Amino acid sequence: MSQPLVEVEGLSVWFPIKSGVMLDRHVGDVKAVDDVSLSIERGETLGLVGESGCGKSTVGRAIIRLYEPTAGRIVFDGVDITHESESRLRETRRQMQMVFQDPFASLNPRHSVGRIVGEPIQVHGLATSRQGLSKAVAELLERVGLPVDAASRYPHEFSGGQRQRIGLARALAVNPAFIVCDEPVSALDVSIQAQIVNLLESLQDEFGLTYLFIAHDLAVVRHISDRIAVMYLGGIVEISSADDLYENPLHPYTISLLSAVPIPDPVVERERSRIFLTGDLPSPANPPAACRFHTRCPFVQPTLCRDERPELKELAPGHVVACHWAQEIQSGEIAPATTSRVG
Repeated sequence: MSQPLVEVEGLSVWFPIKSGVMLDRHVGDVKAVDDVSLSIERGETLGLVGESGCGKSTVGRAIIRLYEPTAGRIVFDGVDITHESESRLRETRRQMQMVFQDPFASLNPRHSVGRIVGEPIQVHGLATSRQGLSKAVAELLERVGLPVDAASRYPHEFSGGQRQRIGLARALAVNPAFIVCDEPVSALDVSIQAQIVNLLESLQDEFGLTYLFIAHDLAVVRHISDRIAVMYLGGIVEISSADDLYENPLHPYTISLLSAVPIPDPVVERERSRIFLTGDLPSPANPPAACRFHTRCPFVQPTLCRDERPELKELAPGHVVACHWAQEIQSGEIAPATTSRVG
């Protein structure tokens, strides 16, 4: 097998908590990402899902070095970029781009669309003349479904879906190999979401792109992803192919998430049980010891769960999970404590 395009090993991103009049005392850390390991193959889409605040966006931003890692390694196309200098990163970032969540905040309102899309081309010296730059911008706008005259207009003149297309055109401007899509459809209407997801898929086929697709909508993630990684409180708890994850979830957190997804069949929906999580999401500044999910887990056991942090283990081909009791839960030997019949 070829080497993965992106490899992340033991990645941690902690943000310091300061105190005192001058904010000069370090009193703790927000452990936004804590010991995350994953890989992304060339040409695939890895979905990254979890609750708000679990660290999904921080992982994406750390991979393309918008955030400085606290610990761990980030390898892109065989090169360790964890501590690359800014001059070297400038070259690397031609191959790594990002589409941001908020299409209203991620575009400079004072710049025309032509300038927004054309700026990366100029910065990286990919156009030798003004005419060549204008032609490249026009081609990019056309490819993402925007009219050519959009280049002379400003972001406030466009809808949310159109602004996200501008963000896509900007990301494509330097012909990258890898794009981090940070909840690119969460701020859009459902009908527009489908259009953007379909556009992402067609662009992937055309340009051979690799995606890290971050989202909290499980239906959208299943549609676009080849594999899915599930995050909880800064850590990865399960990674599997998209179909296997939905048909055979192994981690209690994944099982709970999927039990809350409506099924468009009233007979099946009435018969199935929903598994409820108890309590609130703990603070990443003071996460629970051992298994971080044990304070809310409906399958929690008196041994191991509160004493030892589970490691990611492969329980089926390509399906890894961080749970001491995953096999027993799967076989039905351990039942959830909090369930309710949907109907």
